Amino acid sequence: MAHSSQIEQIAERVERLLVRHDELQRTNALLVEQVNSLTQERDSLKSRLSAARARVDALLERLPATGLHTTKDAG
Repeated sequence: MAHSSQIEQIAERVERLLVRHDELQRTNALLVEQVNSLTQERDSLKSRLSAARARVDALLERLPATGLHTTKDAG
């Protein structure tokens, strides 16, 4: 009797571990998808930031040099 009960307990524990394993695999797959999505979003934002910096630099190049010095002296 005791031997049978011990085997049943081990079998139940194994079943719980298998269920937990499946849950963790699903969670991991969702997290991988989230990481991939956030990586793409980050790359897109970095690209947009680079383009914006280039536009700002181009605008700064168009400012008259004397106006730029006056602004710095006043600040």
